[in-house]
Amino acid sequence: MVSLPKSFALGEDWLTASVAIAIANGDLQLTLSKKTRTKVSESWEIVRNIVDKGQPVYGINTGFGPLCTTKISKAETKILQNNILQSHSVGVGEPIDKEIAKLMLILKAHSLAKGFSGISETTLERIIWHIEHNAIPLVPSQGSVGASGDLAPLSHLFLPLIGLGRLEYKGEILTTDELFEKTDLQPLELGPKEGLALINGTQFIAAHAIKVVEKMHSCLSQADIIGAMMIEGLQGSIKPFYNELHALRPYKGNVHVAKRIKRLLKGSEIMEAHAFCERVQDPYSLRCIPQVHGASRNAWLHLKELLEIELNSVTDNPIIIDDELTISGGSFHGQPLAMALDYACLAASEIGNISDRRIYLALEGNSPGVPKLLMQDTGINSGYMILQYTTAALASENKGLCYPSSADSIPTSLGQEDHVSMGSISGRKALQVLENVEKILAIELLTAAQAFEFRKPLKSGILLDEVHKAVREKVPFAAKDRVFSDDIAIGIEMIKDKTIIKTIEKTKKEKKISFKTPFSNEFEVF
Repeated sequence: MVSLPKSFALGEDWLTASVAIAIANGDLQLTLSKKTRTKVSESWEIVRNIVDKGQPVYGINTGFGPLCTTKISKAETKILQNNILQSHSVGVGEPIDKEIAKLMLILKAHSLAKGFSGISETTLERIIWHIEHNAIPLVPSQGSVGASGDLAPLSHLFLPLIGLGRLEYKGEILTTDELFEKTDLQPLELGPKEGLALINGTQFIAAHAIKVVEKMHSCLSQADIIGAMMIEGLQGSIKPFYNELHALRPYKGNVHVAKRIKRLLKGSEIMEAHAFCERVQDPYSLRCIPQVHGASRNAWLHLKELLEIELNSVTDNPIIIDDELTISGGSFHGQPLAMALDYACLAASEIGNISDRRIYLALEGNSPGVPKLLMQDTGINSGYMILQYTTAALASENKGLCYPSSADSIPTSLGQEDHVSMGSISGRKALQVLENVEKILAIELLTAAQAFEFRKPLKSGILLDEVHKAVREKVPFAAKDRVFSDDIAIGIEMIKDKTIIKTIEKTKKEKKISFKTPFSNEFEVF
């Protein structure tokens, strides 16, 4: 993460995942410069001129999809735009998270503010009002095929502009009529092309990708920390993390992870106590952490880089270049993000997969001093045995979710849209996998902390010692069986709240410890 400015100029400033999240959280004020307003107005005027001239241009004075050859009269162009919002509002399923819906509004406002969509300044300002007043439309989670953009979810998102749909406002679910009564707003009268500009685009996919980038970054960071704790608890070797090894196969992610793990283990009495033991090498789940975590970090980086391009692009259709050139193209197609999200989904699943393997390894009792099932008095007690059943179930569920949605395409629009991305499913699925990974990491955190106890009175290095203390403040050592689901619930909350990341950051600052690697700017900033 980087320090943020106080405001964000829509259509001009560079949007990133963290900036979008800051806007959604109310930490950044949105602005529209005079230059942007002029560009938007010029584009809007070009559309009006097209209608006046009567020359057919897709979506402005023609029907949509397979109806693109049906010419629409000047008098009917406004009706057409209202009708498209209504007819395309066909989403089903539970509403998406309010934050994701708000991110969709932010992303659409930024794209429209670039001035290539033919939107009016009035419509753009109404979208900004919804963002600033936290009046967030309810958007069903299912129904988009990811080309011609996210038609169904975006239609639901913008129904309130014309007085339809439902919203969440000040903690209540309201109809748009009820919102208008509370705020004295009136429905907008959409002009030519405005309805199409609102619902064409990849904002549903991109908003999900923002949350994938944020949540996956957290999981990757915590997986390194917890993995390092497990290395100490099970007396793993530090040699697989040496710079000399990774210089010979210098994938960015591998190098970054190896340096982080090595720094986490620095100064550990536990590691020094077995530096000259007879064990030759560790199982892969310990030894190959840089290779596995690193590969997942490389996938994360790929998604982050593509997402930033998407966030700062114009993805509706047609595009108004100038008064001489209007292009009907395919920039609404979600394939670029769909494939990257499927890649990230697989990469996230693997973090959970190797975490489950480390948990299983900790239960085997093959590390000197660490009892089987992480408990001394077993037989009457089952110890941590069944916690691994849960991680096995979660890891297996994730494997099933890894089938790439972008590998599928079902033609729509009577064959006019004969290849679609299914990127909306890629994004939703990736978030499902990450939520499961958070649960797996929570159980590994509890398991690693339990194994850690059996190394006393030896101490870890300052960083992991503080992490262990943070765990013990919330979850006590287990000398006998108890209702472990209560512990797991606390562990999940710690993972979601990034407790151990915050502990590392606080300790680094207090002790003036550098945690940087040559690739920190790429992997730690989004």
